[in-house]
Amino acid sequence: MGSTVNLKKRIKEANLLKQQAPVKNFIAWFEIPAYNHYRSVAFYNYIFGIEITTVELNGFAMSFFPSENGIGGAIVTGQGCVPGETGTLIYLNGGNDLNDVLSKINEAGGRVVMEKTFLSETAGYFALFIDSEGNRLALHSKH
Repeated sequence: MGSTVNLKKRIKEANLLKQQAPVKNFIAWFEIPAYNHYRSVAFYNYIFGIEITTVELNGFAMSFFPSENGIGGAIVTGQGCVPGETGTLIYLNGGNDLNDVLSKINEAGGRVVMEKTFLSETAGYFALFIDSEGNRLALHSKH
């Protein structure tokens, strides 16, 4: 009898969860670790043609990617911020054609590891690169 009560309780809890609005965007924020903060900021400023704002807070340097209505993120330097070629892969928006950004990566001190690659008509294209700090990231665009 105890297991039936537990099952009914779990079903009721699951039904309550279904009534809540499902999460639509699973990424809310991203951070790209850097050893040399200003080199990393210069790298992203150059390849995207942007101006990243930097602040220092509690022993960390954080430079924020411009974002008005969407997912924000930052370059972060400080204790525990270790760049790497393995682990979670972040796909950055490559704009209308990711080749515009991809073509600047080597010159900015990074390395392209996979050229622009077609996924499908609906998904578009992606490419992989290593940034100036040794982080493996990706670019995505529809064209």
